[in-house]
Amino acid sequence: MRGISVKEAAAIVGGSLANEKNADDEILSVVIDSRKVESGAMFAALRGERVDGHDYIGKAFELGAVCCLAEHVPEGVSGSVIVVSDVAQAMKELAEVYRRCFDIPVIGVAGSVGKTTAKEMIASVLSARYKVLKTEKNLNNELGVPLTVFRIEPEHKAAIIEMGISDFGEMRRLAKIVRPTMAVYTLIGHAHLEHLHDRNGVLKAKTEMLEYMPDDGTLFLNADDDLLASYECGQERILYGLGPEADVRAENVSFDSLYGMSCDIVSGDRKIHVKIPAYGKHMLYAALEGAAVGLKLGLTDDEIAAGIAAYETVGRRASVSDTGFITLIDDCYNANPDSVMCAIDSLSQSNGRKVCILGDMLEMGENKESLHAQVGAYAENKGVSLLLCVGELSKYTCVAAENINSLHFETNAELIDELPHLIRKGDTVLVKASHSMKFEEISEALKLLK
Repeated sequence: MRGISVKEAAAIVGGSLANEKNADDEILSVVIDSRKVESGAMFAALRGERVDGHDYIGKAFELGAVCCLAEHVPEGVSGSVIVVSDVAQAMKELAEVYRRCFDIPVIGVAGSVGKTTAKEMIASVLSARYKVLKTEKNLNNELGVPLTVFRIEPEHKAAIIEMGISDFGEMRRLAKIVRPTMAVYTLIGHAHLEHLHDRNGVLKAKTEMLEYMPDDGTLFLNADDDLLASYECGQERILYGLGPEADVRAENVSFDSLYGMSCDIVSGDRKIHVKIPAYGKHMLYAALEGAAVGLKLGLTDDEIAAGIAAYETVGRRASVSDTGFITLIDDCYNANPDSVMCAIDSLSQSNGRKVCILGDMLEMGENKESLHAQVGAYAENKGVSLLLCVGELSKYTCVAAENINSLHFETNAELIDELPHLIRKGDTVLVKASHSMKFEEISEALKLLK
């Protein structure tokens, strides 16, 4: 963060400035973890369920904070404190003003599935030419997005900001901060249905972003998603996908191995042969998203190909490894019906016996039972040989796969105990569930099989 002083920040958020000795000093960064405070940082003292940031204001000043953003000044604190009624709201207001200091392409990434993968791929492609700022980890909500915006520096020539929501109004508030010049929509799926009700509700909530996009902005829409393909707006629309109707499409797709794919990305007269160092249908879409944004921003064919080739898998998102006993597709970061079926599509392209280990998908709304059953039937139709399920809702997944070997377990521990008797050498095993199911325990147990 550059260009805003302590005194200016106080005025922006409508706060009172206690202890004004650093009033004219520039704020160099904004952090919410006192352990990350460096010289010149503003420490935002948020109240959490277990920790109150106000208890660490003194420590923040000891580490070099130029000021703190807080709801009161703790006793004994002598540093500059901007006092506001709501620290989180003040962060959003400050980030909104700071964002307007930059006239660069800002790409908002939204969708029910694949946001982080899209963000990482777009960043990888644009990094072939530009210094790029991207969302770190999963900082994609009303707390994380301001922190991401604060990290934009003058040397950045583009920013890719992931924007995640679960209810109406959230995207509007995020977009007011981000002011994206471009938007990438990955998929409108069955996620957060407890609040958004159905896919039309998901579309409505996620396209609130457009209210804060310029008229000359650009939307990149998945042509293989029925709601996105038919979505009309005032901004430029660029469709990407696997079919001939897409403006940017993939042709001559080759699944070279579990560790990579290749294809030709075609747009008008341009044909770019790319190698994707990751596996799965979702990675084709990510490559198309990166290429589409790169084409719009004027990158060359070689730059786009190099950027896609430089992509690195993030965390437990479809991470593929050879354990020496099985091929493990560790995709237990999160799950909804669309992402699970996409993962099963990828599994169907693999060698060896195909095994799915699936758990509950949460926040599915009133149709949660039928959506879990739909996944079980899909696994059966895609040639899965063994389906192992854990969780109350996953009983419906198991029952729906009535013509294949399917087993249900009450707990992760019960399943883990049986893995040596169920998994064979040479199997390809997909592990996927909502994050709170803690399926990383199962992935780690699979790595130990011999």
